[in-house]
Amino acid sequence: MPSSTHECSSSSNEANLEIRRSADLHVDLHVTSSSLSHEATLSSPTPSSSSSPLRTTWTDIQPNQIPDWSNLKVIHRNTLSPRSHFHLYNNEDEALAGDVSRSRAALLSGTWGFELAPGPFKGSRDFFKSDFDHSEWKLIKVPGMWQLQGFGKGPQYTNVNFPFPVDPPHVPYDDNECGRYITRFMVPDTLKDGDQWRLRFEGVDAAFTVWVNGKEVGYSQGSRNPSEFDVSSFLELDSENTLCVEVYQRCDGSYIEDQDQWWLSGIFRDVWLHSFTTVHFKDFHIQTVLDDDYKDASLTIDVKLNKAGETITSKLLDRNGNVVISDSQTSQEKSCKCEYRIKDPEKWTAETPYLYTLVLSVGTVYVTQKVGFRRAELIDGVFCVNGNPVKIRGVNRHEHNSESGRTVPFEALRWDLQAMKAFNINAIRTSHYINDTRLYDLTDEMGFWVLDEADLECHGFGEVGGDPASFASDNPEWRDAYVDRAVQMVMRDKNRPSVIMWSLGNEAFYGSNHQAMYDAIKEVDKTRLIHYEADQEAQTADIFSRMYTHVDEMIKHAEEKDWKKPFVMCEFAHAMGNGPGAVQEYIEAFYKYPRLMGGFVWEWANHGLVAESEDGEKYFGYGGDFQPDEPNDGNFVMDGLCDSRHFAAPGLSEYSKAIEPVQVLSVKGNEVTIVNRYDFLTLDHLRCFWDLISDRQQMIGKEILIPKGIKPHSKATLILGGLPMTMSADTWLQLAFMSRDTSKWVSPGRVVADGQLPLTPPMSLQLLKTLSVPGRPRIQRKDDMLYVTISKGTTFGFDTGNGTLSSLTHTSKPDLNLITVPMALDFYRALTDNDRGGPFGQEWIEKRVHQTRNHFSQMTTTETDSGCTIVVKGRVAPPVLAWGVDTTTTYTITPSHCSIRVQAKPSGLLLPSTFARFGLSFGMRDIRIVEWFGRGPGESYADKKRAQKFNTWGWAADALFYNYEYPQDSGNRADARWVELRTRWGGDDEYPNRLLRARFGDHEGASFSVTPYATRDLDECRHPFELRRRKRDDHIVKLDWFHHGLGTGSCGPATLPRYQLMTDREFDVEVLLD
Repeated sequence: MPSSTHECSSSSNEANLEIRRSADLHVDLHVTSSSLSHEATLSSPTPSSSSSPLRTTWTDIQPNQIPDWSNLKVIHRNTLSPRSHFHLYNNEDEALAGDVSRSRAALLSGTWGFELAPGPFKGSRDFFKSDFDHSEWKLIKVPGMWQLQGFGKGPQYTNVNFPFPVDPPHVPYDDNECGRYITRFMVPDTLKDGDQWRLRFEGVDAAFTVWVNGKEVGYSQGSRNPSEFDVSSFLELDSENTLCVEVYQRCDGSYIEDQDQWWLSGIFRDVWLHSFTTVHFKDFHIQTVLDDDYKDASLTIDVKLNKAGETITSKLLDRNGNVVISDSQTSQEKSCKCEYRIKDPEKWTAETPYLYTLVLSVGTVYVTQKVGFRRAELIDGVFCVNGNPVKIRGVNRHEHNSESGRTVPFEALRWDLQAMKAFNINAIRTSHYINDTRLYDLTDEMGFWVLDEADLECHGFGEVGGDPASFASDNPEWRDAYVDRAVQMVMRDKNRPSVIMWSLGNEAFYGSNHQAMYDAIKEVDKTRLIHYEADQEAQTADIFSRMYTHVDEMIKHAEEKDWKKPFVMCEFAHAMGNGPGAVQEYIEAFYKYPRLMGGFVWEWANHGLVAESEDGEKYFGYGGDFQPDEPNDGNFVMDGLCDSRHFAAPGLSEYSKAIEPVQVLSVKGNEVTIVNRYDFLTLDHLRCFWDLISDRQQMIGKEILIPKGIKPHSKATLILGGLPMTMSADTWLQLAFMSRDTSKWVSPGRVVADGQLPLTPPMSLQLLKTLSVPGRPRIQRKDDMLYVTISKGTTFGFDTGNGTLSSLTHTSKPDLNLITVPMALDFYRALTDNDRGGPFGQEWIEKRVHQTRNHFSQMTTTETDSGCTIVVKGRVAPPVLAWGVDTTTTYTITPSHCSIRVQAKPSGLLLPSTFARFGLSFGMRDIRIVEWFGRGPGESYADKKRAQKFNTWGWAADALFYNYEYPQDSGNRADARWVELRTRWGGDDEYPNRLLRARFGDHEGASFSVTPYATRDLDECRHPFELRRRKRDDHIVKLDWFHHGLGTGSCGPATLPRYQLMTDREFDVEVLLD
């Protein structure tokens, strides 16, 4: 629509649109709508013949053309063709050293000048001019995100939704922050002998225009893809150069960069000035192809030069520096393709990441590239590398740092990969964009399978109505934008041995543009498979892919007949908060069914960003913590196996346990069955040691001989020697597999796997009750209380007015009641993220499980010669609703203990289908130490416990609670035989060291927790700093007979049936207290 009004401004930095006072304005307003009738159409009245016509003296339109950043036809202007990532060097030694600071390139990253405007048409629009004064500009770090350096509206997180009005390809002109950068640099003397100088941006979010010395160089978009410009004609070699960059927060490309992460902006990866000599490499493509016996290989080197008739030298070195091939060839063209036959090279795999080094030279420059000989393919539909079936034990990894966002320091990147190796992870999906190039240096070196993903997602189109694919994915006008992202990916990363698959992006629906991406990739690289999950029928993709599919549904795919393509879980086991539960079921299925490739857990780490409360307390913020940031998706960004600092959370240990390369399956007599779950290695690099674990005892065993040559994915039998003839109750065999000192690929002395198997059953409660001392407990009545004292001096006090156990004292301190909150039967836990996001937690709230109270109806006390029996009848029920649980609680006090037996029957209309837990809750003071025999040392739940081993454990009471970055239930310890609440460390000490002991005997599923927070506080608080303000002086103790599993209901299957605590049953349980 023609502009008819103009904004006047006195600023010299904005367009000065002055309307002369003598100008007559003629305004036409014509509004049409399909919902308006012809009569309702508005137009200006026709001037009468007596009226003078209104005229304008001039017309100005701003902008007078579609900006590049809102123009679908402009993806790049004046950029060079994409190429492999490499640096040129002046000699072979420097090239082999791989130190980029000695390459023919200058790093321009550092501290730059910066101005942020609310939009591209605001602020210092002529900042690039040579006479512009930047002296008052603020400073900013490059690389970095401006929202995390104090500029702009702050970070915004959405999972699916676009944070701007949807009008593709247009983004708002007036709500599009614009960051203007300025830096000055001299061309180093070592780079002045070049013939071409290239300015390379490794990543800029979301689009940008570049000026050098006041002259516009070009424009580019594609946030996580590199952009390279020839700036030879713009540079001053012997004087200072001024580089100006204008970065746009949003562009048309933002519609296909709608990944589940923070919306952050800026120059977030490094900026380089490369100096290319008169003769140089424009690009090169290295391919290794193993023969059908997977023994010998061909090495193909396809080189592109800037000039024809040049001699290219190739040299391949092994890891010890020995020359494998050395050759020179002169090409009459600008391209040269050489092929070499390599006799039985060492093979590259994620388990054996053997790298050769290729040195290429032409003219006076050298370049190196790591080479791994491997072949990834489908064999009868099974995903194989080098002829071996491979199982993906992976994670999705976003680029994240809690302080700098997507600008990840190298040491933090290395930390991630070292941790992954330590926790048995073998694969990375670069969700959902190509990563910092240094990641691939490490994955090549350390050994990871990489699913390299194009920078493409447009999930938000699914929220606006209509066919979501029609907006972009199946729209021919977007084809070039889609294909560009595929080509950028494959051209940059094509030489990486760790990259075994390409991905066409994520959650972008499915359309013809994906086929175009596939075709473009295959033109460059036919050696790798191509993945894309939204292609649900694998019409284009080479493999079937799903996310968050129930394990039973996944198995149905695995059991299909006549399948031709494998099946991968590109996202599963959503690791949000306390979870994931039931990981083991997926892993077992992966190994059982050949079609299943494995999967990538969502995701590696929480995305919390450092924030500060009003009181100055630091915490990790999520959506909604950085106002104004509507819309946002709250804490859904906190869904990782690691916390926001990338330290392991409890869920990572559970996943690591499930994917250990050696699994201990069973024991029969002195024979132990194990399985080798390496894909390529035998177990010859490992030693095995056994121990015996029982209540407060550990017997150190001996080394067990591991048979030689146990093939990958095969079982073997170990023969134990030296087992004792008799063993105490609840004895466990513990095996540890440790790498030998001579191990080639695993750090020497590292325990890569362990396992436990039960040898003898635990003592039953019935047996424990017979171990009673003679005599009779002392019984007293005072006011409305009944006190019963056992032989060790502990006195249990019962309120006869409501039937509760509300007092616990000792004869040495009879006036100190240890109980702060009376004991009550409880069915609720603070909601976990998986509870809250799934059906169970929602039902518990709707059915008011969190509001249940114990209602007393009758108390009967019977004294006998041997003790006292108290029977309390009651009903546990919520307000408002009619369901409840009828209970009979029987306290049997002997000289040795107080037995609590609970018989309960749930019934009534709208009875919840499940409970969160079934156990006792009470408050208790003076607890400083907790000791127990059961699984530990970390937290464990019914479906998240295999990583925790049976032993006698002891922790400080406050340390049992794990502080998730969004408060929720935590700190449960599963399969507990007994637990002691203590003031000091000790053995079988009595009061005051041991305040109370609870014994469950052989009850299956018993657990406990001790926390300094009330359940309600956990539900109400949204951050740990809020929770800490509510820390109690006492502790809330929960003794549970049953506990509902965790599942992955925050995004995926809720708790599996076998781990659900169903209410369609009667309960009859018991615990001993002393």
